[in-house]
Amino acid sequence: MTSIFEAATAVLGATTAVGAVATVRLARSRAALSREHATLKDQHETQGHLLASAGARETMLHDELRHLLNTRLPARALNLVSDHYPVPGLLHESLLGTGYAKLLDAVQDLFVTTVLEERSRIDSAARAALRGACVEMQAKAYQLQELLVALQGEYQDEKTLKDFFRIDHHNEQFTRLVQKAAIVSGGWPGLVRPDTHLPDVVTGAKSRLHGYERIKIHSRLFADNVGLAGHVAEPIAVACAELMANALESSRGDLSVEVTLLQTDNGTVCIQIDDAGKGMTAEAAKRGARLVSGESPQSVLLTELGDPPALGFAACGRLVADYGFQVFVDRVSDYGGVRAVISVPPALLTVIDEEAEPLSAMAPRPAPAPLTPRPPSPPAESAPTAGPRDASSLPQRRRRNRPAPVTHEQLPREAQPPDPESALADWAAYEQGLAAGRADTPTHTEPDTEDQT
Repeated sequence: MTSIFEAATAVLGATTAVGAVATVRLARSRAALSREHATLKDQHETQGHLLASAGARETMLHDELRHLLNTRLPARALNLVSDHYPVPGLLHESLLGTGYAKLLDAVQDLFVTTVLEERSRIDSAARAALRGACVEMQAKAYQLQELLVALQGEYQDEKTLKDFFRIDHHNEQFTRLVQKAAIVSGGWPGLVRPDTHLPDVVTGAKSRLHGYERIKIHSRLFADNVGLAGHVAEPIAVACAELMANALESSRGDLSVEVTLLQTDNGTVCIQIDDAGKGMTAEAAKRGARLVSGESPQSVLLTELGDPPALGFAACGRLVADYGFQVFVDRVSDYGGVRAVISVPPALLTVIDEEAEPLSAMAPRPAPAPLTPRPPSPPAESAPTAGPRDASSLPQRRRRNRPAPVTHEQLPREAQPPDPESALADWAAYEQGLAAGRADTPTHTEPDTEDQT
């Protein structure tokens, strides 16, 4: 009996001990499970926050990419045309300096490079097409001019001659339009002239314009034998015609355009063109100065010149780059309008003998000698004179008309309404003189070898 009781007591004690151990282990397991659950809960919450943050960042990057495609790149394309179009920055400033922002900037730079290259390619193709068309039109215009000159010599009837003069003048205007388009597109002026008196070049440029009767030419040169070297005579005539045309278009029809020929003490000769128009805005003056400067003429695109394109300043810039004279258009005239100045350095000037016959425009020419002055008039404000110089070795031509120098006080401030009959008579006299001059000094034309290659 006793042994059974002791055995039961031992079993019960063992069972109690096992139960106590199990209870302790269960408590520890539950605590561990609770801690693991808390850890997993924290991890879940952290991952939720990270996922939400990643989603917000993904949305931000997508918005930034859409902003680049829909806003920044189109604005950058417009900015390439004009600085007036602003280019917006990043939509989210928090991305500044990040790798993603640098990647977007790289995409924008690649876009700009591609656009500029494509624009240049298209512009080059357009220039080539325009240049080819202009060469053909120039040739036909010069042929028509020669025909009109021949007809003017055959007919003596006054009415017929007036009709021929009017047709010739219209052809001169047409030739000028084609000529400047050819120059802007990379062609050449189309004519090679002999060494020519500077006043003759300016007068010839004036004759190419509608409204030429409003242009008043005044000479304040030290000498009356100042000439332009043959290879620059036509380019300077083209530039002068374009600047005078701009002055005519920028001022009222009852106002004159004053053209003054000036000679500086360092030997430079200036053609100063003053109008009484409204002038140019600061932006227009800056743009005009850039176009006529001759700096990187290839960078001037046809699409930058307007619709229809205004080719005058661009043609001047191309000639400046090719022939070495200078043009300025960002100055204010004495009449409140624009003062344009063509500055011709001594290297492009020559002396023209008053008695000798002209040489061929294609003949080799020695270096130009110093200009021979004529004696000045007595007034106190007359320009200083230089000593006599020898000009016997220079290319020469015969001088027919000598412009008299005038003082600044004699320049008219305002033109009178033109008289049609008087203007027609003046034009007829000019055409007759021009025809006589052509008979003595032929004008040479050459094919545009650059366009044929």
